[in-house]
Amino acid sequence: MFVASLLLGSILGLAPPAVERGEVVVRPGPSEAAVPERFRLQPATFAYELTPVDQPGRCRVSTLTFPSPVETPDVANNTVHAEYFEPVGFPGRRPAVVVLHILGSDFPLSRYLAARLADRGVAALFVKLPYYGERRTANGPGPVPRKFLSDDIERTMRSMRQGVCDVRRGLRWLASRLDVDPERLGMTGISLGGIVSSLVASVDPDVKSAALLLAGGDLANVLWEMPETAPFRKAWGEAGKTVADLKAMTDPYDPLTYAAGLAGKRVLMIAGNVDEVIPPASARMLWEAAGKPPIVWYDCGHYSAAGYLLPAMRRAVDFLGGEARPGAGPASG
Repeated sequence: MFVASLLLGSILGLAPPAVERGEVVVRPGPSEAAVPERFRLQPATFAYELTPVDQPGRCRVSTLTFPSPVETPDVANNTVHAEYFEPVGFPGRRPAVVVLHILGSDFPLSRYLAARLADRGVAALFVKLPYYGERRTANGPGPVPRKFLSDDIERTMRSMRQGVCDVRRGLRWLASRLDVDPERLGMTGISLGGIVSSLVASVDPDVKSAALLLAGGDLANVLWEMPETAPFRKAWGEAGKTVADLKAMTDPYDPLTYAAGLAGKRVLMIAGNVDEVIPPASARMLWEAAGKPPIVWYDCGHYSAAGYLLPAMRRAVDFLGGEARPGAGPASG
């Protein structure tokens, strides 16, 4: 979509869209002291670059880059890449939501959700997590030989921390926009995106709402049991390590550790009752730790949830757009 728009402009001889360059000053208030230190933002001024690329209807789409507050040895990974879906034709300051993607980096799915939020007047910032998209571009030939999730659990947890801090900085960028209401910031994501969204919403005092799709707690058990980590389990067992060792490493990044921070916020959870990746027990543990917010159960697994994603995303958009309908559909505790 973006490349096609730029190409069409070139063919028609149109001037390239103006790039907005600016700075955001981060001055954490007293509430930042309550944020766990590993996720805390330090006072900083960071530069950003916003490039308009498309206007497909009721929103204007731009690419956004800014430096990550966490520096890694992989230079390309230290620049956060995002896409801003700005509503058009909605007066006044509006709510804003960060949208996060799934583990398999299905970016069109996140773009669709962001566009539907913008259709409803909600500014949406789709953020690419560490080692995804442009963040895997190498300094030399070939891709960076790193992934967000790998058998190097320590580095995977560092990526989790970096993702949370990147999103928190993205939220400060949103709050700096003159057409965004900084008192109405939210989070949403699916699967991995839902897990990171739950962490951000739990620890960030400025996040007031969250729609968490196919997310859960008990991170060690999720990583131990998910099909994609079978080679890791084998290597981990051969090294004489157990799920208890994994739990000790992942608890500082587990949504359950911080879920009490969701209590009192507007939260909607959507889960699959036969999910083979985020087990129903994992979703229920997060739901209970978060104070039992509204939860919707679909009769699906993690991969068969594809057939339910459109209605699930509609629910999330309704909720984040301020028109949630409690009790509608198959909700339960």
